[in-house]
Amino acid sequence: MTRPEAIQQIRDAAKTIALQMMKIHPALPHLQEAETMRECLKSLHEMTIHLETVKKKIGKLERLDDSSLL
Repeated sequence: MTRPEAIQQIRDAAKTIALQMMKIHPALPHLQEAETMRECLKSLHEMTIHLETVKKKIGKLERLDDSSLL
C-alpha cells in the first residue's frame, strides 16, 4: 500500500466512524438516564477530538508530500 492509498483508507474510515457516531447522539435522550447520557456525551466528545487529531495529522502529512512535488 502506498502512502496516498493509506491516507485515503484512513480518511474513509474516519468518515465512517464520524457518521456512525452521529447516530448515537440523538438516541441518548431516549435512554432516560441523565448520568449515562452525560457520560456518553463526554465520551463522544473525547472520541471526536481524537478522530479530528488523526484527520489533521494525515492532512499535514499529505500536504508535506504535495509540497515535495514542487
